[in-house]
Amino acid sequence: MTTRELNRLHTHDLELGTTEATQKHVPRNVVPPRRISQRRLDFEHRRPRWLRECIAEATGVFMYVLPGIGAIATFTLNAASPIGASAFGSLFAIGFAFALGIAFAIITCAPTSGGHFSPAVTICLCIWQGFPLKKVPYYIFSQLVGGFLAALVLMGIYHQQINEMKELLLAAGKPLVANGAPASILCSFPNPDQSMGYVFFTEFICDCFVGFIIWAAIDPANPFISPAVAPLMIGLAYAAMAWGFGDVTLTMNMARDLGPRIVAAIFFGKEAFSYKNYSPIAILVSIPATMVSSAFYEFVFRDSVSVIQSGHAVHEDGDEALVRHITRTTTVEGIDERRGDYKS
Repeated sequence: MTTRELNRLHTHDLELGTTEATQKHVPRNVVPPRRISQRRLDFEHRRPRWLRECIAEATGVFMYVLPGIGAIATFTLNAASPIGASAFGSLFAIGFAFALGIAFAIITCAPTSGGHFSPAVTICLCIWQGFPLKKVPYYIFSQLVGGFLAALVLMGIYHQQINEMKELLLAAGKPLVANGAPASILCSFPNPDQSMGYVFFTEFICDCFVGFIIWAAIDPANPFISPAVAPLMIGLAYAAMAWGFGDVTLTMNMARDLGPRIVAAIFFGKEAFSYKNYSPIAILVSIPATMVSSAFYEFVFRDSVSVIQSGHAVHEDGDEALVRHITRTTTVEGIDERRGDYKS
């Protein structure tokens, strides 16, 4: 070891690692990282942007779905154990697994792709926020691939336990595709006594709720949420609906359902799509529901002047048009106020 390596750290310095995130908040210094080479810069410049965005969307959905269905697997596979499922998982644990998975996905992948992780969000961003239409198919395909891969990985991890459960159910003459059966680890299925109209209504309301929270969280003019807590708030919105209505049957995301449902059909049969004609509700309802909730936010709650003042948007006709708008609306309000004083 050289003298330079021995003297690399002063007594007040912090070594490279997670400590880098603290350098703005603590008085101690972090030693400088290795200098970036031109070869590195050239490599990063050559990477196709669209490919990085697609990989980020697939990775984000993978990171969000895998913990959630893993928590479902823990709960389902131990339901008949002597200790009981409550020792290994619960609806509360499942909701938290999805919430933290969503938060982790946003903080790791959103800087690259924007962090949609849902076809419904991608479509609504295209409608309301100017997300390029040509990217929509790529994003949705990537999201579905992420959910599909997460389900495949889970089947690999729990292959032995799922096979044991499958053999027991087949020996008892019970179905593999139903709520509480092995296929329900990957995707949702309604209870036998549930009507599809009731399930549709619940899914629609819960999806509207989550979509509304997402739109509020990504509004740059919202003073009550910072970029640091937005990922957790979005995740907790999903968890809150899972805690409140998970026993009714929910998916709340096409990417979370369709990819794993394809894997369920591969391992447990095509009934994964035909069971009680439920799959269209699970796959599609999140899209119109999020469109409704985002439209509600855009028409009622959006304050574009505040967004412009925050520096996140500009007037399409330039600053002069913005000044004319502010002058005109301020003048009108002033006149109305003076008229009210005069009448009183």
